[in-house]
Amino acid sequence: MRIGQVRASLHRVQVEVPLLSQPRVVPVVVVRAESEDGAVGHGVAGPQFHGSVIELINRELAPFVAGRDVLLTEGVAHELEQRFNARAMSGVVSCALSGIDIALWDLRGKVLGQPVWRLLGGYSARVPAYLTFGLPEYDLDQLVEAARLAVSRGYSRLKMVVGRSGAGLLEDVRRVQGVRQAIGPNVRLMIDANEGLELVDAAALARAVSDLDIAWFEEPVVGNDVALLAELRRRTAVPIAAGQFEGHRYRLRDLAVGSAVDVLQTNVLYVGGYTEGLKVAHIADGFRLPVANGGGWAEHNAHLMAAVANSEGVEMHAWQWGLASALYASAPVVAEGEMHLTDAPGLGLEPREEVLRDTEVRT
Repeated sequence: MRIGQVRASLHRVQVEVPLLSQPRVVPVVVVRAESEDGAVGHGVAGPQFHGSVIELINRELAPFVAGRDVLLTEGVAHELEQRFNARAMSGVVSCALSGIDIALWDLRGKVLGQPVWRLLGGYSARVPAYLTFGLPEYDLDQLVEAARLAVSRGYSRLKMVVGRSGAGLLEDVRRVQGVRQAIGPNVRLMIDANEGLELVDAAALARAVSDLDIAWFEEPVVGNDVALLAELRRRTAVPIAAGQFEGHRYRLRDLAVGSAVDVLQTNVLYVGGYTEGLKVAHIADGFRLPVANGGGWAEHNAHLMAAVANSEGVEMHAWQWGLASALYASAPVVAEGEMHLTDAPGLGLEPREEVLRDTEVRT
Protein backbone atom coordinates (compact mmCIF):
# COMPACT_ATOMS: atom_id res chain seq x y z
CA MET A 1 0.00 0.00 0.00
CA ARG A 2 1.36 3.40 -1.02
CA ILE A 3 1.28 6.85 0.54
CA GLY A 4 -0.93 9.24 -1.37
CA GLN A 5 -1.67 12.88 -0.60
CA VAL A 6 -0.16 14.55 2.48
CA ARG A 7 -1.18 18.06 3.58
CA ALA A 8 -0.43 20.32 6.56
CA SER A 9 -2.75 23.08 7.80
CA LEU A 10 -2.68 25.66 10.61
CA HIS A 11 -5.50 25.95 13.15
CA ARG A 12 -6.05 28.35 16.03
CA VAL A 13 -8.18 26.86 18.80
CA GLN A 14 -9.54 28.75 21.81
CA VAL A 15 -8.99 26.88 25.09
CA GLU A 16 -10.15 27.68 28.61
CA VAL A 17 -7.44 27.76 31.31
CA PRO A 18 -8.36 26.73 34.89
CA LEU A 19 -8.58 29.68 37.32
CA LEU A 20 -7.84 32.28 34.62
CA SER A 21 -10.52 34.57 33.20
CA GLN A 22 -9.08 34.79 29.70
CA PRO A 23 -8.84 31.77 27.37
CA ARG A 24 -5.72 30.94 25.40
CA VAL A 25 -5.69 30.77 21.63
CA VAL A 26 -3.46 27.80 20.79
CA PRO A 27 -1.91 27.28 17.34
CA VAL A 28 -1.90 23.71 16.01
CA VAL A 29 -0.28 22.38 12.83
CA VAL A 30 -2.29 19.34 11.71
CA VAL A 31 -0.92 16.90 9.13
CA ARG A 32 -3.29 14.67 7.14
CA ALA A 33 -1.80 11.66 5.32
CA GLU A 34 -3.83 9.45 2.99
CA SER A 35 -3.02 6.12 1.43
CA GLU A 36 -3.79 5.56 -2.23
CA ASP A 37 -6.79 3.44 -1.29
CA GLY A 38 -8.36 6.06 1.00
CA ALA A 39 -7.15 5.28 4.55
CA VAL A 40 -6.35 8.46 6.51
CA GLY A 41 -3.88 9.22 9.30
CA HIS A 42 -3.46 12.44 11.26
CA GLY A 43 -0.47 13.95 13.02
CA VAL A 44 0.56 17.21 14.61
CA ALA A 45 3.82 19.13 14.31
CA GLY A 46 5.59 21.18 16.94
CA PRO A 47 3.58 24.41 17.22
CA GLN A 48 6.48 26.81 16.66
CA PHE A 49 7.43 28.32 13.27
CA HIS A 50 3.96 27.59 11.86
CA GLY A 51 4.27 29.09 8.43
CA SER A 52 7.70 27.66 7.75
CA VAL A 53 6.73 24.19 9.00
CA ILE A 54 3.64 24.11 6.80
CA GLU A 55 5.58 25.30 3.75
CA LEU A 56 8.29 22.68 4.29
CA ILE A 57 5.73 19.89 4.65
CA ASN A 58 3.52 20.87 1.75
CA ARG A 59 6.23 21.90 -0.72
CA GLU A 60 9.03 19.45 0.10
CA LEU A 61 8.20 16.57 2.46
CA ALA A 62 4.77 15.61 1.14
CA PRO A 63 5.87 15.16 -2.49
CA PHE A 64 8.96 13.26 -1.30
CA VAL A 65 6.99 10.60 0.64
CA ALA A 66 4.18 10.23 -1.92
CA GLY A 67 4.18 6.82 -3.54
CA ARG A 68 6.32 5.14 -0.88
CA ASP A 69 5.23 2.01 0.97
CA VAL A 70 3.07 2.92 3.99
CA LEU A 71 4.49 0.05 6.07
CA LEU A 72 8.22 0.71 5.58
CA THR A 73 8.57 2.78 8.74
CA GLU A 74 12.34 2.87 9.07
CA GLY A 75 12.97 3.14 5.36
CA VAL A 76 10.76 6.20 4.91
CA ALA A 77 12.18 7.88 8.03
CA HIS A 78 15.76 7.17 6.95
CA GLU A 79 15.23 8.56 3.46
CA LEU A 80 13.59 11.69 4.90
CA GLU A 81 16.52 12.17 7.27
CA GLN A 82 19.12 11.70 4.55
CA ARG A 83 17.38 14.08 2.17
CA PHE A 84 16.26 16.80 4.58
CA ASN A 85 18.17 16.47 7.86
CA ALA A 86 21.52 14.77 7.30
CA ARG A 87 23.16 17.43 9.49
CA ALA A 88 20.80 16.90 12.44
CA MET A 89 19.08 20.28 12.37
CA SER A 90 16.34 21.18 14.83
CA GLY A 91 13.60 23.81 14.74
CA VAL A 92 11.58 23.99 11.54
CA VAL A 93 13.06 20.81 10.07
CA SER A 94 12.53 18.55 13.10
CA CYS A 95 9.03 19.93 13.76
CA ALA A 96 8.00 19.28 10.16
CA LEU A 97 9.49 15.78 10.16
CA SER A 98 7.62 15.10 13.40
CA GLY A 99 4.27 15.99 11.88
CA ILE A 100 4.86 13.74 8.86
CA ASP A 101 6.11 10.82 10.96
CA ILE A 102 3.22 10.97 13.45
CA ALA A 103 0.65 11.07 10.65
CA LEU A 104 2.28 8.12 8.88
CA TRP A 105 2.35 6.04 12.08
CA ASP A 106 -1.36 6.76 12.56
CA LEU A 107 -1.95 5.70 8.97
CA ARG A 108 0.09 2.49 9.39
CA GLY A 109 -1.82 1.58 12.53
CA LYS A 110 -5.11 1.98 10.72
CA VAL A 111 -3.91 -0.08 7.75
CA LEU A 112 -2.71 -2.87 10.08
CA GLY A 113 -5.63 -2.60 12.52
CA GLN A 114 -3.28 -2.06 15.47
CA PRO A 115 -2.70 0.82 17.94
CA VAL A 116 0.55 2.73 17.53
CA TRP A 117 1.63 2.03 21.12
CA ARG A 118 1.58 -1.70 20.37
CA LEU A 119 3.41 -1.36 17.04
CA LEU A 120 6.15 0.66 18.76
CA GLY A 121 6.76 -1.96 21.44
CA GLY A 122 3.61 -2.58 23.43
CA TYR A 123 4.84 -2.49 27.03
CA SER A 124 1.64 -1.28 28.73
CA ALA A 125 -1.61 0.39 27.74
CA ARG A 126 -1.67 2.30 31.06
CA VAL A 127 0.70 5.26 31.20
CA PRO A 128 1.50 7.28 34.35
CA ALA A 129 0.62 10.95 33.94
CA TYR A 130 1.93 14.00 35.73
CA LEU A 131 -0.02 17.24 35.65
CA THR A 132 1.62 20.60 35.05
CA PHE A 133 -0.74 22.69 37.14
CA GLY A 134 1.51 25.48 38.45
CA LEU A 135 1.44 28.24 35.86
CA PRO A 136 3.56 31.37 36.34
CA GLU A 137 0.40 33.48 35.85
CA TYR A 138 -1.01 32.15 39.14
CA ASP A 139 -0.48 34.03 42.38
CA LEU A 140 0.29 31.93 45.45
CA ASP A 141 -3.36 31.47 46.44
CA GLN A 142 -4.29 30.33 42.93
CA LEU A 143 -1.27 28.04 42.85
CA VAL A 144 -2.30 26.33 46.06
CA GLU A 145 -5.91 26.07 44.90
CA ALA A 146 -4.82 24.50 41.60
CA ALA A 147 -2.59 22.01 43.44
CA ARG A 148 -5.37 20.92 45.78
CA LEU A 149 -7.80 20.61 42.86
CA ALA A 150 -5.36 18.37 40.99
CA VAL A 151 -4.90 16.08 44.00
CA SER A 152 -8.68 15.89 44.47
CA ARG A 153 -8.93 14.64 40.88
CA GLY A 154 -6.58 11.75 41.52
CA TYR A 155 -3.20 13.10 40.42
CA SER A 156 -0.29 12.01 42.57
CA ARG A 157 2.42 13.64 40.43
CA LEU A 158 2.40 17.41 39.93
CA LYS A 159 4.71 19.94 38.29
CA MET A 160 5.00 23.69 38.71
CA VAL A 161 6.93 26.42 36.90
CA VAL A 162 9.73 28.29 38.68
CA GLY A 163 12.12 31.02 37.62
CA ARG A 164 9.49 32.83 35.56
CA SER A 165 7.63 35.00 38.06
CA GLY A 166 10.25 37.78 37.93
CA ALA A 167 10.17 38.04 41.71
CA GLY A 168 13.39 36.14 42.30
CA LEU A 169 14.63 33.22 44.36
CA LEU A 170 12.79 33.90 47.61
CA GLU A 171 9.42 34.12 45.89
CA ASP A 172 10.07 30.87 44.01
CA VAL A 173 10.97 29.14 47.26
CA ARG A 174 7.85 30.50 48.92
CA ARG A 175 5.68 29.18 46.08
CA VAL A 176 7.24 25.72 46.18
CA GLN A 177 6.91 25.59 49.97
CA GLY A 178 3.26 26.64 49.74
CA VAL A 179 2.46 23.88 47.26
CA ARG A 180 4.30 21.21 49.26
CA GLN A 181 2.43 22.20 52.41
CA ALA A 182 -0.89 22.09 50.53
CA ILE A 183 -0.43 18.67 48.93
CA GLY A 184 1.35 16.89 51.76
CA PRO A 185 4.31 14.49 51.64
CA ASN A 186 2.82 11.69 49.52
CA VAL A 187 2.41 13.57 46.23
CA ARG A 188 5.43 13.77 43.92
CA LEU A 189 6.33 17.36 43.07
CA MET A 190 8.47 18.49 40.13
CA ILE A 191 9.70 22.01 39.33
CA ASP A 192 10.43 23.39 35.85
CA ALA A 193 12.46 26.50 34.96
CA ASN A 194 11.91 26.17 31.19
CA GLU A 195 15.62 26.80 30.54
CA GLY A 196 15.26 30.15 32.30
CA LEU A 197 18.10 30.27 34.86
CA GLU A 198 21.83 30.75 34.96
CA LEU A 199 23.83 28.03 36.71
CA VAL A 200 24.39 30.01 39.94
CA ASP A 201 20.68 30.80 40.30
CA ALA A 202 19.61 27.24 39.46
CA ALA A 203 22.03 25.84 42.05
CA ALA A 204 20.78 28.29 44.69
CA LEU A 205 17.16 27.36 44.02
CA ALA A 206 17.94 23.63 44.10
CA ARG A 207 19.66 24.03 47.48
CA ALA A 208 16.78 26.09 48.87
CA VAL A 209 14.12 23.48 48.02
CA SER A 210 16.23 20.35 48.61
CA ASP A 211 14.31 19.53 51.81
CA LEU A 212 10.94 19.57 50.01
CA ASP A 213 11.38 16.19 48.28
CA ILE A 214 11.51 17.44 44.70
CA ALA A 215 11.15 14.55 42.23
CA TRP A 216 13.06 16.43 39.54
CA PHE A 217 14.21 19.91 38.52
CA GLU A 218 13.36 20.25 34.83
CA GLU A 219 15.37 22.21 32.28
CA PRO A 220 16.95 24.44 34.92
CA VAL A 221 19.61 26.23 32.85
CA VAL A 222 19.61 28.35 29.71
CA GLY A 223 19.95 26.38 26.48
CA ASN A 224 20.00 22.93 28.11
CA ASP A 225 23.78 23.32 28.15
CA VAL A 226 25.25 19.85 28.72
CA ALA A 227 28.28 21.05 30.70
CA LEU A 228 26.20 23.33 32.93
CA LEU A 229 23.61 20.63 33.59
CA ALA A 230 26.36 18.18 34.53
CA GLU A 231 27.89 20.75 36.89
CA LEU A 232 24.49 21.41 38.46
CA ARG A 233 24.06 17.66 39.06
CA ARG A 234 27.36 17.69 40.95
CA ARG A 235 26.18 20.58 43.12
CA THR A 236 22.76 19.25 44.13
CA ALA A 237 21.03 16.03 45.11
CA VAL A 238 17.82 17.12 43.35
CA PRO A 239 17.41 14.98 40.18
CA ILE A 240 17.73 16.84 36.87
CA ALA A 241 15.47 16.31 33.83
CA ALA A 242 15.87 17.83 30.36
CA GLY A 243 15.48 17.27 26.62
CA GLN A 244 11.83 17.80 25.71
CA PHE A 245 12.40 20.32 22.91
CA GLU A 246 15.57 18.84 21.47
CA GLY A 247 15.12 18.07 17.80
CA HIS A 248 17.35 15.06 17.20
CA ARG A 249 18.46 11.88 18.93
CA TYR A 250 22.12 12.94 18.82
CA ARG A 251 21.45 15.97 21.00
CA LEU A 252 19.61 13.80 23.51
CA ARG A 253 22.41 11.25 23.35
CA ASP A 254 24.81 14.03 24.36
CA LEU A 255 22.73 14.75 27.49
CA ALA A 256 23.09 11.10 28.50
CA VAL A 257 26.78 10.76 27.59
CA GLY A 258 27.57 14.00 29.41
CA SER A 259 25.98 12.79 32.67
CA ALA A 260 23.74 15.85 32.45
CA VAL A 261 20.39 14.31 33.44
CA ASP A 262 18.73 11.83 35.74
CA VAL A 263 15.62 11.73 33.53
CA LEU A 264 15.88 12.03 29.73
CA GLN A 265 12.86 13.79 28.27
CA THR A 266 11.56 13.90 24.73
CA ASN A 267 8.48 14.94 22.80
CA VAL A 268 7.37 13.34 19.54
CA LEU A 269 6.15 16.70 18.17
CA TYR A 270 9.69 18.12 18.23
CA VAL A 271 12.19 15.25 18.08
CA GLY A 272 11.16 13.86 14.70
CA GLY A 273 8.10 11.78 15.55
CA TYR A 274 7.73 8.24 16.87
CA THR A 275 10.56 6.79 14.79
CA GLU A 276 13.11 9.18 16.31
CA GLY A 277 11.45 9.19 19.74
CA LEU A 278 11.72 5.42 20.03
CA LYS A 279 15.46 5.65 19.38
CA VAL A 280 15.73 8.24 22.16
CA ALA A 281 13.93 5.90 24.56
CA HIS A 282 16.37 3.13 23.69
CA ILE A 283 19.34 5.48 24.15
CA ALA A 284 18.02 6.30 27.62
CA ASP A 285 17.61 2.63 28.41
CA GLY A 286 21.22 2.01 27.35
CA PHE A 287 22.31 4.45 30.06
CA ARG A 288 19.83 2.98 32.59
CA LEU A 289 17.90 6.25 32.54
CA PRO A 290 14.13 6.65 32.56
CA VAL A 291 12.58 8.46 29.63
CA ALA A 292 9.68 10.86 30.12
CA ASN A 293 7.52 13.02 27.91
CA GLY A 294 7.89 16.75 28.51
CA GLY A 295 6.26 19.63 26.70
CA GLY A 296 2.70 18.33 26.82
CA TRP A 297 0.69 16.83 23.93
CA ALA A 298 0.10 13.80 26.11
CA GLU A 299 -2.44 12.19 23.78
CA HIS A 300 0.30 11.73 21.17
CA ASN A 301 3.30 11.12 23.43
CA ALA A 302 1.41 8.47 25.42
CA HIS A 303 1.88 6.02 22.55
CA LEU A 304 5.66 6.26 22.84
CA MET A 305 5.60 6.16 26.64
CA ALA A 306 3.31 3.10 26.55
CA ALA A 307 5.69 1.29 24.21
CA VAL A 308 8.80 1.09 26.41
CA ALA A 309 9.61 -0.35 29.84
CA ASN A 310 11.77 2.59 31.00
CA SER A 311 8.94 5.11 30.68
CA GLU A 312 8.27 7.72 33.39
CA GLY A 313 5.03 8.69 31.70
CA VAL A 314 3.44 11.71 30.04
CA GLU A 315 3.07 15.35 30.90
CA MET A 316 -0.44 16.78 30.91
CA HIS A 317 -0.96 20.52 30.74
CA ALA A 318 -4.45 21.40 31.94
CA TRP A 319 -4.95 23.85 29.04
CA GLN A 320 -3.46 21.46 26.50
CA TRP A 321 -5.74 18.64 27.55
CA GLY A 322 -8.62 21.03 26.93
CA LEU A 323 -7.24 21.46 23.43
CA ALA A 324 -7.18 17.69 22.90
CA SER A 325 -10.78 17.44 24.03
CA ALA A 326 -11.76 20.19 21.61
CA LEU A 327 -9.91 18.67 18.64
CA TYR A 328 -10.68 14.98 19.05
CA ALA A 329 -13.90 13.07 19.53
CA SER A 330 -12.02 10.16 21.13
CA ALA A 331 -9.27 11.45 23.43
CA PRO A 332 -7.85 8.81 25.84
CA VAL A 333 -9.39 8.34 29.27
CA VAL A 334 -7.43 9.68 32.25
CA ALA A 335 -8.26 8.19 35.64
CA GLU A 336 -6.43 8.18 38.98
CA GLY A 337 -3.34 9.76 37.48
CA GLU A 338 -3.01 7.34 34.55
CA MET A 339 -3.78 7.63 30.86
CA HIS A 340 -5.52 4.56 29.46
CA LEU A 341 -4.86 3.77 25.82
CA THR A 342 -7.13 1.47 23.84
CA ASP A 343 -6.76 -1.06 21.05
CA ALA A 344 -8.24 1.37 18.53
CA PRO A 345 -6.18 1.32 15.31
CA GLY A 346 -3.57 4.02 14.88
CA LEU A 347 -3.56 6.75 17.50
CA GLY A 348 -7.21 6.28 18.38
CA LEU A 349 -7.69 10.04 17.85
CA GLU A 350 -10.46 10.94 15.45
CA PRO A 351 -10.43 14.69 14.71
CA ARG A 352 -13.64 16.67 14.90
CA GLU A 353 -13.76 17.70 11.25
CA GLU A 354 -16.07 20.62 11.96
CA VAL A 355 -13.56 22.03 14.48
CA LEU A 356 -10.71 21.68 12.01
CA ARG A 357 -12.81 23.38 9.35
CA ASP A 358 -13.89 26.27 11.59
CA THR A 359 -10.44 26.92 13.10
CA GLU A 360 -8.25 26.65 10.00
CA VAL A 361 -6.14 29.71 9.21
CA ARG A 362 -5.94 30.16 5.46
CA THR A 363 -2.43 31.03 4.34
